[in-house]
Amino acid sequence: MSVERDESLRLLEQEVGVLIRRVRRVIGVRARSVHPDLQPASYLMLGYLAAHGPVRASAMAEVFGIDKGAISRQVQHLMDLGLVDRSPDPDDGRATLLSASEEGVRRLEEVADLRRRYLDERLGDWSDDELADFAGTLARYNATLGVDEE
Repeated sequence: MSVERDESLRLLEQEVGVLIRRVRRVIGVRARSVHPDLQPASYLMLGYLAAHGPVRASAMAEVFGIDKGAISRQVQHLMDLGLVDRSPDPDDGRATLLSASEEGVRRLEEVADLRRRYLDERLGDWSDDELADFAGTLARYNATLGVDEE
């Protein structure tokens, strides 16, 4: 590996670390914007349900890499806040499906719209091409690393 490539990889790790810290902070802010009592982990699950639901809790446990008990606690928290609905699984009467409630979806959409407007303001001096290139490069980075990253 060349010295230049090694330095670029070091810089990449540093900038990804900054991005991770920023994302963690933003998730907390967005969670509280959806509901003042919403926990960041529950916010991520609500977003997943809005995009992929209805799903079984076991599928969510697999996606988030946590045990069913933790999923159950987070789902109950979301249900208590009126952001998630539970319904019988038509394919298996013993199982239930989870989905974001209409209120949950509405609140998520409001927060996402505000965030996009904020980003548009902050990135106002980026051209459309620069923004598209960055989004594409970030998508390629994420796809290349996949789920097996250590």
